[in-house]
Amino acid sequence: MFLRRTQKNVTNLLARRTFMNNVDPGKRPVIVAAVRTAIGSFNGKLSSFDATTLGALAIRGAIAQAGVSPNEVHEAYMGNVVQSNLGQAPGRQAVLNGGLPKTVCTTTLNKMCASGMKSAMLASQSVMLGINSTVIAGGFESMSNAPYYLPKVRFGLRYGDGQLIDGLAKDGLTDAYNHKPMGWAAEECAKAYAITRQEQDAYTIESYRRAAEATSSGAFKEEILSISVPGKPGAEPTYVNQDEEFANIRADKIPTLKPAFTKDPDGTVTAANSSKLSDGAAALIIMSEEKAKRGGFKVIGRILGFADAEKDPNEFTTAPADAIPKALKHSGINLSDVSYFEINEAFSVVALANMKILGLDPANVNIYGGAVALGHPIGCSGARIIVTLLNALKRNGKSVGVAAICNGGGGASSIVIERVN
Repeated sequence: MFLRRTQKNVTNLLARRTFMNNVDPGKRPVIVAAVRTAIGSFNGKLSSFDATTLGALAIRGAIAQAGVSPNEVHEAYMGNVVQSNLGQAPGRQAVLNGGLPKTVCTTTLNKMCASGMKSAMLASQSVMLGINSTVIAGGFESMSNAPYYLPKVRFGLRYGDGQLIDGLAKDGLTDAYNHKPMGWAAEECAKAYAITRQEQDAYTIESYRRAAEATSSGAFKEEILSISVPGKPGAEPTYVNQDEEFANIRADKIPTLKPAFTKDPDGTVTAANSSKLSDGAAALIIMSEEKAKRGGFKVIGRILGFADAEKDPNEFTTAPADAIPKALKHSGINLSDVSYFEINEAFSVVALANMKILGLDPANVNIYGGAVALGHPIGCSGARIIVTLLNALKRNGKSVGVAAICNGGGGASSIVIERVN
């Protein structure tokens, strides 16, 4: 009954007056740059860079793509989740090391996996309100460099063994309320929506196939920056301009893996059908339409609307199905008008459950693969899927796309994008 009711509500969304109608047309937010680094595997090709350096590289790439003078940037919002041991204000470090002036006001944002997308939403609001006309938004993460913690060392262990806590698990991948890994909620989602192990594994294999095909066809070339990775003393640097994880698949092994988050042999969520630990960064430049026209900047997309949603932390997996209709309502767009969706694959079951709730055609969701194949650098992914969505719309001559991402704590963010010729 719940599933039928939800599908009916979404399908019957009518175009209506949007909150963008109340914005001065000259202050409507447009995108003039959208880039990302390749996504590096855990302890892989990008692991020699800390997270802030990856963020700085993405910012430099966005500035270069747009042809914007660094002095024209007024503000920056950068998402980052595992901030320990990075030093003060990681976003500010990325901005200054990314070549932007010291006058750029910077906010580091942690909305878990949705950090990068929420950064774009806040940047859009700054533009819409007329506070600033050119804003950087994005996110970065180096999961490879997340530290371990020694919580009782400061005042002395006094006697006996101490405890070593994985900062990546503690601050990134464990629910703060039930203290269980996020994969536990994925298992509960699979049960609630009757999604089988076979369906999840088949989805995973298809995600890897799409990612491999997108890479071999050159679909990612316009969105991925080429990064020089220093070699050993006397050796030439190597250049990383291709995602790393998707090539690691052994499809025949996927059905044989044991459940990763439960001792129940009937568990369905495995290391393969979960997103992969990884490193990466993405950045966008969001500008007022008036500024873009006046400066002659090439507009690649318009932001039509956006929304957040929250629910029980245990049900974060299906929060995108709440955020997407809200974002569409704000945009005055019908679900049927959307060509492509990017729904972050925190787990394969997340994409499958949200497609099931919303009645989406799998052929139009994550057409270039997703986080189970490409990787999920958590502070980056919300911005990364916007970058990929824009690219997919452009390459395939489509108009409107929606990106959505769930986040720990029970939330999700969604944004509606229109491609501009």
